[in-house]
Amino acid sequence: MNQGQIYYRRCETAISVVELRDKRIKNNRRNMVNDSAKKRVPAKKARISDMVTGKYFAGSKEELKPSYIITSMGQKISRVNLIATVIDKFMSEDGTYISLTVDDGTDAIRVKAFKENVNILSNFELGELINAIGKLKEYNGEIYINAEIAKRIEDPNYENLRNMEILKELIEQKKIIGEIRGLVDQLSYEELREYAKNKFDLDEECLQNIIENLKVVKEIDYKPKVLEVIDALDKGDGVEISQLLQISDLPQDLIEKTIDEMLGAGMLFEPVVGKLKKV
Repeated sequence: MNQGQIYYRRCETAISVVELRDKRIKNNRRNMVNDSAKKRVPAKKARISDMVTGKYFAGSKEELKPSYIITSMGQKISRVNLIATVIDKFMSEDGTYISLTVDDGTDAIRVKAFKENVNILSNFELGELINAIGKLKEYNGEIYINAEIAKRIEDPNYENLRNMEILKELIEQKKIIGEIRGLVDQLSYEELREYAKNKFDLDEECLQNIIENLKVVKEIDYKPKVLEVIDALDKGDGVEISQLLQISDLPQDLIEKTIDEMLGAGMLFEPVVGKLKKV
């Protein structure tokens, strides 16, 4: 074999090694994508009011990216774990579609199932307490839950426990918003983005949503919002101001200012110190 043939054979070998390496890299990347696709996004416990008023982002099957919403408090939710009461039920004549309208005291949303998954929801009746887990989807402007799992809740105390869990998380989220609110005018956007990512693990989409809502906050009349929350929470003897401050997604100083204005205008009164009722 002459020198030219030896050189040619070495080149062929080198090319084969590179091709084999590239093939392995592609296979590894494909396996990583498949593994990530198999990992199910955790189901988040949240209020219906936050789901239906959230900003919806469509997913992509090609990019294996799930759909999700970002709430006004900057929470990103793709899958939800919900406890609520069934207030309406519908099934199509051919039995391939069913929806349950459920209410958790903050708002209502439809939980849907299609084709072979209809049996997930078919055994529930009006008035029953349901624990539903599923993906948030959007159709014709309506955000709904595509059911994956659903079970009946017999103990109503379970609903109270869930509300306390959600309230605890909302309180922590309000602290984050309060800190961001104080930094918006002090830091550049790039500095704030880095700060929010490092301290709160907050991605840019969630941060932008929080900032947008903070800007809108200064322009809105909050009286209807406060009345709506009081209506939802009042069981007959009024609502504690501290509870109103904790559960609302509005800044505390603006809530306090709005309450003072409503007390002065005769829209609210205090049956006892620290509690509010509508007039």
